[in-house]
Amino acid sequence: MSGYTACLAHLADADRDAYLAGVAPGTDIDHRGTSFTEPLLDALLAALRDPATGRPHIGDTRFDSAIFEGDTRFETAVFEGKAGFGSATFKRDAGVRSALFEYTGFASAVFKRDAEFGWAIFEGDVGFGSAVFKGAAGFESATFESYAGFGSAVFKGDAGFWSATFEGDARFGLATFEGDALFGSATFESASALGPLVCAKRVVLSGAAFGGPVTLSFAAYHVECRRTRWSSTAELRLRYATVDFAHAVFEYPLTIAAEQAPFVFADGHMMSEAPFDSELDAAVRMMSLRGVDAAHLVLADVDLSSCLLTGTVHLDQIRLEGLCSFATIPSGTLWQGGRPVRFTRRRMLAEEHHWRARQPTAARGWTAAMPDVGSAGPAQLAPVYRALRKAFEDGKYEPGAADFYYGEMEMRRQDRTQTTRAERGLLHGYWALSGYGLRASRALGWLAAAMLITVVLLMGFGLPQDTPKQTAIGIVPAGGGKVTFEIDKDDPRNPTDERFTGERFDKALNVTLNSVVFRSADQDLTTAGTYIEMISRITEPILLGLAVLAVRNRVKR
Repeated sequence: MSGYTACLAHLADADRDAYLAGVAPGTDIDHRGTSFTEPLLDALLAALRDPATGRPHIGDTRFDSAIFEGDTRFETAVFEGKAGFGSATFKRDAGVRSALFEYTGFASAVFKRDAEFGWAIFEGDVGFGSAVFKGAAGFESATFESYAGFGSAVFKGDAGFWSATFEGDARFGLATFEGDALFGSATFESASALGPLVCAKRVVLSGAAFGGPVTLSFAAYHVECRRTRWSSTAELRLRYATVDFAHAVFEYPLTIAAEQAPFVFADGHMMSEAPFDSELDAAVRMMSLRGVDAAHLVLADVDLSSCLLTGTVHLDQIRLEGLCSFATIPSGTLWQGGRPVRFTRRRMLAEEHHWRARQPTAARGWTAAMPDVGSAGPAQLAPVYRALRKAFEDGKYEPGAADFYYGEMEMRRQDRTQTTRAERGLLHGYWALSGYGLRASRALGWLAAAMLITVVLLMGFGLPQDTPKQTAIGIVPAGGGKVTFEIDKDDPRNPTDERFTGERFDKALNVTLNSVVFRSADQDLTTAGTYIEMISRITEPILLGLAVLAVRNRVKR
């Protein structure tokens, strides 16, 4: 303090009273390194209070390295000049609600208890770089009219930025949140980046709005973006996160991608991920895309095995890049309705898992839905499978689309509300014979069984007892030298004994193999054998065709 040899805390009472009596609203103050008790700070603010507004008005303010012993209350204060709180220590609650700052610096400040900046207005640049908030930090409805810097800040409790407005750039690079980072309903008018930051719990962006192109880089356990709005292009680079993206709104390309390695800054510095176990999987898991228009959505290397997709709009236009995994059929032999069942492996929706788990005869191994997820049946799931199939086909990945075609057909077969009984019967047959044209082994198995049955039937009933021999009958008319021969052949006789011999097996196999390719074996057959061959020449080529179709669907490009 100018004119005094001691700080305000160590002045004699008479000198302190004289100093405070000389302070007027709007006065510049310099109390760097001063230790403030709660009564001393209240006395200083009372001297700066403007009688017309009832609010303390302060000019240039220097509280660098100051120590605030008690609760710090700057509510409604107006900082008309620069406000410096660099390296200050707030030992108890710090309240700055509804304060007005023209320029503020809290770099390296330490808030040992709760810090409250709700409804504060920062008209100039504000810097909280390397600040430490040991309690809760509240910036609800605060307005940052210029640059807001929180780089390398440490929030040990929850940090609330609910309904805050960032009109300029907002920097949270290297910030660490040991509690929740709450940006719900916040407005970022021109922020180009948010992060990279580390959050040991939740990053909540639900209801937030981004006005310009932005990159969000988070290493967090949970990222909530319900009804978040993007008005320009955006990219979310994530690690460890479980993402709830339900009803998010975006009109331009938006990418959600899993970052494979810790975030690296331009100077080569790698961001620490101390809150996370070094052995923890850094995969990104999508939990919900319900209500999202996916026409401009790109997902890269994310896990969709638990993602809720019913209600997603334009899902057929979604782009899946890299390794995007889905839920799969439970492995091994399962018991369903008292009988063993073994399912063929395929990719499927989490909601089909939930639906099957709800069935009265459900086998163990299906994943049940959480209580608040709601329920979706085959009628809702079939269009989702159809849209994903088209998305894979448009991406020229036909083998990948096959699993979603199978899922679509399976839901149609199970749907009793929109699929007629006759159609369900056809679908049951298509499923049983070849797995909807996708299970070659099933079609080949039926083909082998049909051929075996045909061989057995031909040996038992189709081949005659003996090969009929041709006979010639000559007729000599009376009085002439002309001879006419009539060639005839005995009718094949049904076998009576020795039906299953090697010779008969060879003949039956020859007839059967020829019937697979619509050829006649030129083998004499009994009446029953003729019908057996006709049926064989219809059914077996169909089964062969289904097997070929299944192989093609799995290898087609």
